[in-house]
Amino acid sequence: MPVDLQALYPKLIQLMLDTVFVVDRDNTIVFVSNACEALLGYRADELIGTPITRYMHPEDLDATRASIMRVMNGQSHSDFRNRYLRKDGGVVHILWSAFWSEEVGARIGVARNITALTQAEQQLRFLAHHDPLTRLCNRSLFNERLASALRHGRPFALLFLDINDFKGINDVHGHAIGDQVLCAVARRLEDCVGQQDTVARMGGDEFTVLLTDLSSAGAVAEKMAQIFAVMATPLVSEQRALPMPSCSIGVARYPDDGADIDTLLNCADDDMYRNKRRRSVAR
Repeated sequence: MPVDLQALYPKLIQLMLDTVFVVDRDNTIVFVSNACEALLGYRADELIGTPITRYMHPEDLDATRASIMRVMNGQSHSDFRNRYLRKDGGVVHILWSAFWSEEVGARIGVARNITALTQAEQQLRFLAHHDPLTRLCNRSLFNERLASALRHGRPFALLFLDINDFKGINDVHGHAIGDQVLCAVARRLEDCVGQQDTVARMGGDEFTVLLTDLSSAGAVAEKMAQIFAVMATPLVSEQRALPMPSCSIGVARYPDDGADIDTLLNCADDDMYRNKRRRSVAR
């Protein structure tokens, strides 16, 4: 007995894990498969007869309308991404494949939930430019910011900071506490700078700070004094206060101390180690 494919198609559509939408010229949903409830949290009967634009993320409306025009002009779109708002208020990332059917006078699209994929991509992009422990910029991104500051040509200051006797902290209190100290240093440095400045972890217990709006020696000295002050506050861990380690800071100024990344970093690093030696001798 031959299979009645025409009768089978509607059942196949409802079995699809992706969601099928049929939308008319006025952006009104005229059909949606049952998978929409898993995707957006709405039953099919709640969506049919409503404008599909109602559920689009406001920030993606312009780009989505441009894609709709492309599809309605006969250009199928198989790789368009946008965000929709779920019934529960959540945001879902969607990958679309869509075409315009002149025969039925409607736009037919298949929507796939790629929220997990998008979040994984975003995390990978973040980790490519940030330190996974402290969430600060890493060396790569810091050098990009430093190169940008050099291109602008305006005076700026570069600080190189090292935690004194960080190995002793790990040896006495353990690496978990050592990690807490690194994160505390990161947050305190961020609190000391403006939004236009950059704080980075260069590796181990070394941090750098790019101060783009401080050019005078007096302003830089004030900023360093502020950093020393906030670093002196004890760290509270597991209901007990731990001594916050001291730090040594070196500074390089552009253009006085160099005109390229390596020269400025070496200058600040050398200054930091001179200050560390002075502190050791003073003790």
